[in-house]
Amino acid sequence: MANLLWIPATIAASVFQVGRNALQRGVMSSSGPWGATLVRFLFGLPFSLLFVAVAHSVMPGVDLHWGGAFWLSATVGAASQVLATAALLAAMDRAGFAVGTALQQSSLPLAALLGLIVYHDRISGIAWAGVAITTAGLVALSWPAPDQRRGSLIGAALGLASGLFFGFSLNAFRHAALALDPVHPIFAALVCVAVVQAMQTVALGLYLAWRDPAVLAEVLRRWRPSLGAGLCGACASAGWFVALALSPAAPVRALGIIEAPIAAMAGHRLFRETLKLRQILAGIAIVGGVVLTTLF
Repeated sequence: MANLLWIPATIAASVFQVGRNALQRGVMSSSGPWGATLVRFLFGLPFSLLFVAVAHSVMPGVDLHWGGAFWLSATVGAASQVLATAALLAAMDRAGFAVGTALQQSSLPLAALLGLIVYHDRISGIAWAGVAITTAGLVALSWPAPDQRRGSLIGAALGLASGLFFGFSLNAFRHAALALDPVHPIFAALVCVAVVQAMQTVALGLYLAWRDPAVLAEVLRRWRPSLGAGLCGACASAGWFVALALSPAAPVRALGIIEAPIAAMAGHRLFRETLKLRQILAGIAIVGGVVLTTLF
């Protein structure tokens, strides 16, 4: 039963991630992509610490292994996620909310390949077929019209960069949690979230204080509307980390593709964006690929 917990954890993470992305996009108009990225970590950290405190009260006395394997994986994952988030927000600004979110799903094939090459995670041949079908759907979904090619191609490049960095972070976070405590993966995952968000908050906060203190001041000034993005981000991160502690990265990322149709509905409702027939058909292909990929 515990092995199947990655499924509801992933679904919950996907829903909260769409909410976080929508709230971050609103913040980006005044704070820019780096300021909006800091919002995710800075205002999510208090909630992540609360999750750890609650989990510790339920499971006291857990022995965590703070070794080099954990710190290396956590640091790589933290840096990759910062770059991925900034690239994703910039892609949404260029290519639209729904398409930017869909391009982020390139982390599916990239996470599968990185998991195989770097960490030797194994998935079945059927799952690899699902990865290929999903990737083809993503290409069809993101292919720009001729009159929009310049701006859309820039957005597509940023979206693919986001997917690459998310692919790195997914695998790194999985192995950070396993290195911290393979016996209690859920508790280890929640601790990883808090540690990683603390690292990201300090690093990005210091960077903005050095390069653009006005943006940092704007982020702090808008703390009230940013709390919603922080809460959604903390819930999404907790879901992703728990799922990754229980399953290889490729199936988790595949099931997480459900955020694409959710984002499409959100983009239509919140930002009045529309999807073409080609994008809808590509979305159907993506769903089929997701079903195959979950059979790892």
